[in-house]
Amino acid sequence: MVNVNIQSCTKALTFPSVPPQSNDLTQSVPGMTTLSGRSAHRYPVPGSEGGRQDPFQNRLGSKSQFSELKLSQQPDSDRSLVIWLVILHCDHGVNNPSTMFIWMTFLFCLLWIGFLYHRYPYFLQDVQNSVKFALVRYTLSKVRERNDTILDRFLDCVKRHPHKPFILFEDESYSYLDTDRQSNKVARALQQHTDIKEGDTVAILFGNQPFFLWIWLGLVKLGCSAALLNYNMRSRSLLHCFSCSGANVLIAGKEYKEVVEEILPTLTEQKVKVFVLADQCTTAGMETFSDKIRQASSEPIPVDVRSNVRLMSPAVYIYTSGTTGLPKAAVLTHLRLWNLSFVQSTFGVSSTDVFYLNLPLYHTSGLMAFTGTIERGSTLALRSKFSASHFWDDCRKYNVTVIHYIGETMRYLCSTQKRPSDRNHKVRMAIGNGVRADVWREFLNRFGHISVKELYGSTEGNIGLSNYTGKVGAVGRWLLPYAIIKYDIEKEEPLRNSEGFCVEAATGEAGLLISQISQKAPFIGYARDPKQTEKKRLHDVFVKGDQYFNTGDLLWIDEENFIYFQDRIGDTFRWKGENVATNEVSDILTTMPSIQEANVYGVKVPGQEGRAGMAALRLKEGEPFDGTGTFRHVSRYLPAYARPRFIRIQNCLTVTGTFKHRKVKLVEEGFKPDEISDRLYILDDKDKCYVPLTQRMYDSVVSGMIKL
Repeated sequence: MVNVNIQSCTKALTFPSVPPQSNDLTQSVPGMTTLSGRSAHRYPVPGSEGGRQDPFQNRLGSKSQFSELKLSQQPDSDRSLVIWLVILHCDHGVNNPSTMFIWMTFLFCLLWIGFLYHRYPYFLQDVQNSVKFALVRYTLSKVRERNDTILDRFLDCVKRHPHKPFILFEDESYSYLDTDRQSNKVARALQQHTDIKEGDTVAILFGNQPFFLWIWLGLVKLGCSAALLNYNMRSRSLLHCFSCSGANVLIAGKEYKEVVEEILPTLTEQKVKVFVLADQCTTAGMETFSDKIRQASSEPIPVDVRSNVRLMSPAVYIYTSGTTGLPKAAVLTHLRLWNLSFVQSTFGVSSTDVFYLNLPLYHTSGLMAFTGTIERGSTLALRSKFSASHFWDDCRKYNVTVIHYIGETMRYLCSTQKRPSDRNHKVRMAIGNGVRADVWREFLNRFGHISVKELYGSTEGNIGLSNYTGKVGAVGRWLLPYAIIKYDIEKEEPLRNSEGFCVEAATGEAGLLISQISQKAPFIGYARDPKQTEKKRLHDVFVKGDQYFNTGDLLWIDEENFIYFQDRIGDTFRWKGENVATNEVSDILTTMPSIQEANVYGVKVPGQEGRAGMAALRLKEGEPFDGTGTFRHVSRYLPAYARPRFIRIQNCLTVTGTFKHRKVKLVEEGFKPDEISDRLYILDDKDKCYVPLTQRMYDSVVSGMIKL
């Protein structure tokens, strides 16, 4: 028998300290990465010295930080001590070769793990994430075998814990059973008052409220797909979105009755059935729906009603933000909903968590929260709209443990007045995308240790990245078979070699992110828009006949396989022969104390090649525009070609429903003082200041008398 004093052995095994994680707020990320979690910033950070920096100098988590910790440099006496302690604690260790072999193997494994931990500081996290990913793939394979949809998972939750809270909204709580019955009533009301059948599409125009979820589940029970209309759309854009889906029924919330009335004549001509969620409606061509739901039966819907639904059947139509034109309807299949639902589980969300959502349900992020809650069997706390002032009050009210963010929501939270209760909450995790690195740190400093899980993906794409390590600034790790290829900004197309194939970008070089289209990673495209769908496909990328999905995003990868977002292709522009990333410039501008928001874009200047940089700014309340200070700031932190030549001061910057800046109209308006009522400024290198742009100066720029 072998008697081992484990406590003594473990004391002797001295492992090096864990490398600093990204949530260590004392760390700094080089270049612009401290300012933007979405950029590969090549420009120096405010507070750093000198000009442009190597983006890999003093990189967070770089191998140089751990060079002194290599096992090969550990004293031999330390390792000998460990071995002798193990032998001394084995009664028959010396005379029992098999026992010695076991302990030596054990020791070797520990030393090897220690070596890996030093050499590859994210090794264990990579392994853990790979295991989670493998489990997801296994679960998906079982889902494929059974042809289950997310509805089947929901019905399973109803059976297992019918009375568990599923939706928390305002002062009401709705259990899984409540939601099941309400969705049954919706489905039966539609059966009785419409001619919809399996495979049809119904458009819904709702804000965040339980009825949104009940209607969607009711449609899935009928084997129908849902077109989730953006409630910010109006008139022509709204009609375009409705037509894209091919829907023959529209259900709208009562608060959007007037919005629907604008397009009602066209809907009537197309014989579309229109319902409004109200008890009374006198508008011709509209019917009430609330009364019909109340009168309907809550009996379960027979499974044979949806017997032909498959995993690749359309489940939802979600619309792109429309920042570059009219929105496109991305087709999400039932399989894609499963993929979205597994995001929470891969990050460690459990059935006991409460997930807080105040972002639109019509958006992919809302759908990810909703389906993820079903997959986990957890609880969803829902708010009608994002409110920075009520955010933490809601978290305390509903005992929220996981929050969702997108775009600028974290910055809005950090902009609120500080309160003693800022850290009085149970939130342990934040899942989302698009947070700047400086805001990331400020958020953690103020609201406590919350594990931030940054994501990258698109509604229609077949690629997704996740930053499971928590490293500030990165959008993910490079573990899956995607590619970043060289891209010609001026020609707006990938660079190809003499053989006609694309060329992969080097480490540290920004390029176009692409993902191979396959049976396991399909790209469905846009509804009724084959031209736009084909635009997102790249052919003959690395070999003849292959196909890749074009994300339209520029990203870069560092030497440790961390991936960083740089810019959208349409947003990056060329000036003076250089590429200018709008996100990088925006992030530099917003570090000025007086600037609240910055929307950077390129404008055409007659007689000039490329586009000159222009920034629409929203100043902080009560702050004047400081032309001299702004000039000094951009001159210090931006190379000459990246400095905005023009500045436009606006009271409010136009954004989408998910806080993305709209640029199309600003680009079209350019910098014409006779057509723009906002204050305009031009960079004056001679006076070292941004000066007001007059009509006379504009004419001089156009004629070439003023050189930019």
